[in-house]
Amino acid sequence: MSVDSHIEKLREKHESLSKAVEQAQRAPGTTDFEISEMKKEKLRLKEEITRLNH
Repeated sequence: MSVDSHIEKLREKHESLSKAVEQAQRAPGTTDFEISEMKKEKLRLKEEITRLNH
């Protein structure tokens, strides 16, 4: 897998997770912990994308 395609996959995961966080924040059954874990994963993806771009 090339670096560019790997970065694209990470961006897709980041976007998907972003949508999941938005939905979870509106859902009454989602705990703050679950939302926090999703946000941490989203940040990890963003940091990896940034690292690979440099």
